[in-house]
Parts: sequence; C-alpha cells; structure tokens
Amino acid sequence: MSSFSEKLFQILPAEQIRREEPMDVHTTFRVGGPADYYVEPADVSELAAVRELCRKENVPCEILGNGSNLLIADRGVRGVMISLKRGWSETTVRGDGIRAGAAAMLAGVSRQAQRAGLAGLEFASGIPGTVGGAVVMNAGAYGSEMKAILTEVVVLTPEGEEKTLSVEKLELGYRTSCISRNGYVVLGAGMKLMRSDPDVIAQKMEELAALRKAKQPLEYASAGSTFKRPEGYFAGKLIQDAGLRGFCIGGAQVSEKHCGFVINRGGASAADIYRLCRQVQQNVKEKFGVTLEMEVKLLGTFGSGEEI
Repeated sequence: MSSFSEKLFQILPAEQIRREEPMDVHTTFRVGGPADYYVEPADVSELAAVRELCRKENVPCEILGNGSNLLIADRGVRGVMISLKRGWSETTVRGDGIRAGAAAMLAGVSRQAQRAGLAGLEFASGIPGTVGGAVVMNAGAYGSEMKAILTEVVVLTPEGEEKTLSVEKLELGYRTSCISRNGYVVLGAGMKLMRSDPDVIAQKMEELAALRKAKQPLEYASAGSTFKRPEGYFAGKLIQDAGLRGFCIGGAQVSEKHCGFVINRGGASAADIYRLCRQVQQNVKEKFGVTLEMEVKLLGTFGSGEEI
C-alpha cells in the first residue's frame, strides 16, 4: 500500500489521515479492530479525490457516521474509513425548514428544531446517529421516520458530481434507500417541519426519552435495534419467545430489558457479538421459520473467514 499511501498524503494534509486507527472508539458497540486508514476530508473536492483514488487503486472505502449501526471485526477493516465530521456538521434553520450536514448528530438537530419551535423531529431526539446515516437507513422510531420530513438530499455520486435529489428519488423504505446501492455519499439534507410551541415539543421529547429509558438498555454499549422487523412479526418478541432473553456469548448478551437489542455487557469482542447474532438467527429460524435480517452493518472478516 506504499504507493497508495503516498498518493493519499498528496490529497489530504497529514493531520487528516490516521494509520491503523482503532475503530472501537468510533462505534457505539465499542468493539472493532483498526482501519488501515481513517481520513477526514474537509470539503467536497477532497472527498471526491479520496474516493477516486480508492476506485483507481482498487482499495475499499466506507463512509463512517457515528458508528451507531455498525459492527467492525476484531481484525479490523481493510482500506479507508472516511469520516465527514470535519466539513459537514453545520445545521441551519430557515422558516419551517432545517438544512443539516451529513455529520450533524440527529439528536442535536432535533434539539435545534425544538428551540426554533419546529415539530416533527421529536422521534429522532434519542437516535444516536448522524443525519447522513439516518437518511441512508431511513431511520425511524415511535411511528415516524425520516421519509416523512425529508424534502431533498445532497449527495456525491461515484463520478464525483454533487447532486441534489428529491425525496421521491431516494427510494426510501423500511431501513433502506437507494443511496448505498447507487454508490452515493450523503453530504446534507433538507427537512420540512411544522410550527409548534417549543415547550410542547420539549415535553414530547421528554416523554419519548422516558419511554426509551424504560424499555431500552441504554446503560450498555449497543447498536440499537440489532435486527430488522420481519413482516408480520416483531424481532424482539420472536427472540424472547425463542427463550433467548439474557442469552450470552462471551461479553455479548441479548438484552434482558429488550430482546431486540444485542448489548456489550463489557469486554465483548466483535466475534462474541457476531456469534451471538448468528445463534439468535438460527434459533428463531428453527423455532418459527422466520429469517431475522441484521439491521446492523458488518465490516471486516467474520465467522468462517468471509469478508463482509
């Protein structure tokens, strides 16, 4: 990778590049080995240049948000992890709309909306992800989702073109969009909200926070809901009915508070979490004939050695 490294340092200043960066500090599971390169481009030209270099040199690259929906293998991840936090964190309020950069934290944007008397983002006040990640996954909670408030999204195409897409072109569905499939990188998003009393909005946010605290294992490291909701079922209920509440492998555990969460009780490895998730999938399939699909994205080499 020496020639690649030299070319990368020609694109970005040295302070924006880290070699062998531990990824456990960049994921909410608090696990994961080092990335070959961790970079923080400061503008669109730098971001486009890094992606183009990776394409030409056949080096894998991934966009990293807050790492709240990610499981990185203990042996780390090859290639380049790209963080947008250096240049895409700004949030602005104008009228009944908000524009937020991809690296802006969703919870912070919802608080800004509340202070401005804009309702509609209350559901996102406890989601520990970035705006970019929330758009890619059409994040949602408590009956609301990003699709309901998004108006447009600015992306960078694989060809390095900055493009504004209407919400209709994003193919937003349950925890899915066309963004990853098309090789786009989210740079920012526009959202349309509704005027309301800031105190009323704050009260709603407090009610949702209390619900989260009561029902979710917030005291432990996790990636939130680990499995997607199968059609006609609830993942947590299936896991509970399979007798897996509290089931452990190493430091990983099916949460006793909410079976839809796999948690790091302390000292878990990525392998522990991976093996636990596979065991849960196998047991639920055997008992109920339902295939649980991971909501959490896997990066690196897991299991039998396959590269995810």
